[in-house]
Amino acid sequence: MNSRTIFAALWLARAAFAGPPLTTIQDVLYKADGTRFNGALTISWNSFQAVDNSAIVTQSTTVKVVDGNLRVQLVPNTTANPAGAYSVTYNSDGRIQFQERWAVPSSGQALRVRDVRVASAGGSSSADTGAVGPIQEADVVGLIADLGARPARGPSFAAGRVAMVNNTGLLESVTGAASDCVRVDGSSGPCGALPPSFVDGDAPAGIVDGANGSFTISAVPDPVSSLAIYRNGLLQKAGSDYTFSGRTVQFVASAIPQPGDTLLASYRLGGAETAAAQFYPTPQVLCSGTGAATSSLSLASVARCAIPAGVLAPGDRLDIRFDFEHQGTASGVSAEVRWGNTVALHRDGVASDVLVTGRAEAAILAAGAQLSVQSWGTTLPFATSVASASDPYSNGISIDIQGKVGDASDLLVLRQFTVVRFP
Repeated sequence: MNSRTIFAALWLARAAFAGPPLTTIQDVLYKADGTRFNGALTISWNSFQAVDNSAIVTQSTTVKVVDGNLRVQLVPNTTANPAGAYSVTYNSDGRIQFQERWAVPSSGQALRVRDVRVASAGGSSSADTGAVGPIQEADVVGLIADLGARPARGPSFAAGRVAMVNNTGLLESVTGAASDCVRVDGSSGPCGALPPSFVDGDAPAGIVDGANGSFTISAVPDPVSSLAIYRNGLLQKAGSDYTFSGRTVQFVASAIPQPGDTLLASYRLGGAETAAAQFYPTPQVLCSGTGAATSSLSLASVARCAIPAGVLAPGDRLDIRFDFEHQGTASGVSAEVRWGNTVALHRDGVASDVLVTGRAEAAILAAGAQLSVQSWGTTLPFATSVASASDPYSNGISIDIQGKVGDASDLLVLRQFTVVRFP
């Protein structure tokens, strides 16, 4: 075999394995705000035959763009059979930004994107056999996974209702009346429950004659262990002095009450108990103590009693008392008591009023309160007044005692204040 034959065979073998010609597209991509594009380009195409008769099969490739730098090599398709265009999808920030088509000619030099971009009229091109249709879910990075992680509607899902996640992970709608409350397990029912209430000073029914040992209290204690029976003020011991069942107290023979004995019972009630009971059956001191001093020329708080929610109920009465001392003789003084946002009492004294005192009563109504007040001082004449206050108290209410002086060299001191609740 001569050298010419060997050279021809080597050239043919090299041509067989060289692959189709490629055109380089190289550019720097920017966003409209002047920053460089970062993301990826997905380039797809349909099957075609290259200019060198290489068979190019339908496929796609993804090219990363870092800091705007794009470089990719593609087989020229302007001379392809059939003619077509590359479909290019720009992806950034986890979603498709936009799409375009490229027509790549043969070129020994690198081309820019503007050199290969196909301008479309009306959003379509007859030469674009690789045209892109509607965006598919799979084209959006992470969309399918995000949709799969989101709860889907269950068979009982309905608009305008509170949603819950059932035990299979589907969204259902809670059923119930419009006024019901929803529990954490998705069930519904009437809102809240009656809080435990108390019965104190209940006199068990029964004849106290030294022979009868059976007595009946007014309601069923809940819990039973809350029952306390007193005989002549002495606490009786369950099991040793008496036994209990339902509402019946049965004294043992050695502890049967004798004529003249006094029996009293105290116990708690459950929320469903309908017997008459009192939330706080005895007077309570809600606030008391010494107050602050002020030399302010405008009304300033010297004591505040914040009554929490659930303490006051219709039928209760509050007694509010206060005692001021005026130190100095340069000016008069003023004292004021506020029930929520309502001024219950305001008095202005003169310089000779060394002491100023007063009291106010708040009768708790179903809504708001009725206030009655009285006050006097060393020379300040005795005065009374009544007023209505619409301030709500179900979520708590504040009683604010304020004072001021007419000259900053004087001092007004709240020596003592007390707020007592009566059932």
